[in-house]
Amino acid sequence: MDALAIASPINAGVIDKLKAGDRVLISGVLYTARDAAHQRLVEALDSGKELPFDLKGQTLYYLGPSPARPGQVIGSAGPTTSARMDGYTPPLIAAGLRAMIGKGSRSPEVKEATRKYRAVYFVTIGGAGALLARTIKKAEVIAYPDLAAEAVMRLEVENFPAIVANDIHGGDLFEQGRARFQRDSI
Repeated sequence: MDALAIASPINAGVIDKLKAGDRVLISGVLYTARDAAHQRLVEALDSGKELPFDLKGQTLYYLGPSPARPGQVIGSAGPTTSARMDGYTPPLIAAGLRAMIGKGSRSPEVKEATRKYRAVYFVTIGGAGALLARTIKKAEVIAYPDLAAEAVMRLEVENFPAIVANDIHGGDLFEQGRARFQRDSI
């Protein structure tokens, strides 16, 4: 199957059609956030403060970038382990976050929020940060600069490759892979 080209912010109609295992190429805007930034975002939500960007329809990339070399937009831009954000993710999804990109499986609570609030979780290839960086056309810190590599950044991407891991229909790429392995090993 060819990869589906999608735009971020992601339209709800696109989310409806995506299934676990679908390959996508994302173009548009992604925001980055990791553990410390997630904590601050959720604390802001809990206290009724304004967030540094509107979450509605947006995609968060769990990224810990390396410094850019001269002439580059960003350094290596590979995903970090998504499970570290699981405790903070359901309230962000409830507030309108449409998609997340990272690596590894998610908790039952995140998968339930994904189904309930119609969001999607993508995975991308760990260890391919230099290649993923080539899809990033612009990068700027927009919040929490004191967090250094964990600051929130706004990225403009073109054909960023990802795979649907969790969809709104309850599909889970990791569970499908385990089931296939068990079936094939019998």
